[in-house]
Amino acid sequence: MQQALLGLIVVFFVGGWFLFNTLKILKQYERGVIFTLGKVSLTHGVKGPGIIILIPGIQKMVRVSLRTVTMDVPAQDVITKDNVTVKVNAVVYFRVIDPKKAIVEVEDFYYATSLISQTTLRSILG
Repeated sequence: MQQALLGLIVVFFVGGWFLFNTLKILKQYERGVIFTLGKVSLTHGVKGPGIIILIPGIQKMVRVSLRTVTMDVPAQDVITKDNVTVKVNAVVYFRVIDPKKAIVEVEDFYYATSLISQTTLRSILG
């Protein structure tokens, strides 16, 4: 009797773990990039908001927010064409348009956006 109860408890916890790792819920402003055995498949590439069903151990999902992000660019010391040193601050607004490209083609798109904004700020004013 105790072995049957123990077996039932184990099945209950394994089933709960499986259900927890199978169902994911994405908010309206999120998209999920689905990797099946390490590759982004054509049929399961990007999923929209709602309930997403994943196969545990086979599929992984990376969440991407589509909301506009406000990023402060650190102050840059710039020398103008007439040799005047100026300290310039800036703010960058950006949002992800293509979640698949943001995850697959760039390692860290937040950091990359920060660096390209600093570089652009220096090259425009310098």
